[in-house]
Amino acid sequence: MILSCSGGSNVGQLANQAAAELTQEGFGKMFCLAGIGGHLSGFVQSAKDVPAMVAIDGCSVGCAKAMLEHAEISPSSYLVLTDEGIEKNKNFKLERTDIEKVKNAVKRVVSDGPGSNGNSAKASCGCSCC
Repeated sequence: MILSCSGGSNVGQLANQAAAELTQEGFGKMFCLAGIGGHLSGFVQSAKDVPAMVAIDGCSVGCAKAMLEHAEISPSSYLVLTDEGIEKNKNFKLERTDIEKVKNAVKRVVSDGPGSNGNSAKASCGCSCC
């Protein structure tokens, strides 16, 4: 068995890939969701200290959201990829159009989020591992 914090489906992988690309583009910074879920104090405190966070879940099961809630971390924005019209499947060949769709959705929820001041560069994605 292979366990991955970025999910056993295309939508988990899309969340991870989009977060990685957004981080590379300087939009935000990825957090280690596995470290937060494991209640490792440094990871939890770092996540609590950010001014804005987007939690990205691949589907409505809500694994990322549940891990954050369990660690008493409240993301300022929340995104579920299947709610964005991306179908969950076991095809791990990611399409560029889907990655861009996720990246645009993250940017949208940050700019539309509560207390948004348009400074999307401070967003952090709690969606992937190290």
